Amino acid sequence: MTYVKTFDLSFVYNHNMPYIEVLKEIMLENNLSQQKFADILGVNQTTVSQWLLGRKKPGYDSILLIYEKFNIEPNVLFGIEY
Repeated sequence: MTYVKTFDLSFVYNHNMPYIEVLKEIMLENNLSQQKFADILGVNQTTVSQWLLGRKKPGYDSILLIYEKFNIEPNVLFGIEY
């Protein structure tokens, strides 16, 4: 079991960013821990944690894998309407 301590950093980071909510939803719907999600995308668990905290955004390769593995278009991931 992976234990990740979280802190309320809402005063520092904008937790309303679309990609954060989309990533959380993907993980919830697929019953994925940060580690399992990271393994699927070929990144470190720390990277997923940074995404969920809003400190970093997924890079190009990760965005493509999210699309391929979970059928989430990049525009949806980043809340872009077209």
